[in-house]
Amino acid sequence: MALDIETRNQLIETVRRFVTEECVPIEAKVSEDDKVPDSIIAQMRELGLFGLSIPTEYGGLGLTMEEEVLVCFELGQTSPAFRSVIGTNVGIGSQGIVMFGSEAQKNEWLPKLATGEMVASFALTEPGAGSDAASVKVSAVHDGKDYVVNGTKRFITNAARAGMFTLLARTDPSKKGAGGISAFIVPAKTPGITIGKSEKKMGQQGAHIHDVIFENARVPESLRLGKEGEGFKVAMQVLDRGRLHISAVCVGVAERLIREAVNYAREREQFGQKIAEFQLIQGMLADCKTEAYAARCMVLETARKRDRGEPVSMEAACCKYFASEMVGRVADKAVQIFGGAGYVADYGIERFYRDVRIFRLYEGTSQIQQIVIARNLLRGD
Repeated sequence: MALDIETRNQLIETVRRFVTEECVPIEAKVSEDDKVPDSIIAQMRELGLFGLSIPTEYGGLGLTMEEEVLVCFELGQTSPAFRSVIGTNVGIGSQGIVMFGSEAQKNEWLPKLATGEMVASFALTEPGAGSDAASVKVSAVHDGKDYVVNGTKRFITNAARAGMFTLLARTDPSKKGAGGISAFIVPAKTPGITIGKSEKKMGQQGAHIHDVIFENARVPESLRLGKEGEGFKVAMQVLDRGRLHISAVCVGVAERLIREAVNYAREREQFGQKIAEFQLIQGMLADCKTEAYAARCMVLETARKRDRGEPVSMEAACCKYFASEMVGRVADKAVQIFGGAGYVADYGIERFYRDVRIFRLYEGTSQIQQIVIARNLLRGD
């Protein structure tokens, strides 16, 4: 159920103030330390940000997709590492339980995720399976009332902080494609789970990814999500929502970069005048604004369509494809407008330039989005 307008506006304003007053001033320190302070995480818990998408009956805010998108526009106005703290609880880590979990599973896990008491991670990617999600090789072999899990997951966001994993594993080795994959809730404390080192990344310092290694880890069959063989379906439906979430964050980052570029252009002088007066600078600013505005509109329209209960797989892919590519172009133009200063760490623009590159890769690369869009078109959807 949607919030009334006054409550929604209060939520957005509260998030905007939190981002502006608490996050923006420490962006450089978070990048340097490679850590979001515990005090910031505590504030996120108090604001209910971990439970944005979790239904109210399980302790979350139960936002509609449109409301979540509006909040993400604000969260995108600062370094993406901050959003990553809550991202897996709001999206891919929890939504499998929301969409496919039994009532017992929902009652057990969702309240802890909603408050941030527990962090969820989404364990899909493997050394040999990323974009090709149907090639998952991590095995889950039925043994009595358990499944025995073996294999390695790669680049798993928030793995070291996770209290549980939404795991995709192959339960039927005779089926080589999507049909042999099942989804599970796996407590992180399960014996046989090892977390690998934190990977050194191009950007988004403060957000961490790790390998997760399963060695004869026993998972009760009561923790399977949905039916055996439904794992790929779980993953794809979770990613539809996640792609809209990421698209909205891309819009927010782009708007922040545009604002920084406009302010710099108004102050910087060359050839005896502000560079904002040069038409080539104006052209770059206009291109950035037009693209960001287009992305904002398409994300909102798709979110509203999803809230009406209409299928949005193709539209969500369109949003993810356009918004993630768009923010990369905006970041590039922002560096160009700043000139040499844009290449220097003190101004923060080069950090955003690196940070946004991952948006074109995770939760489905741009090329995967193109495939999803084309297949839907060719089916006549």
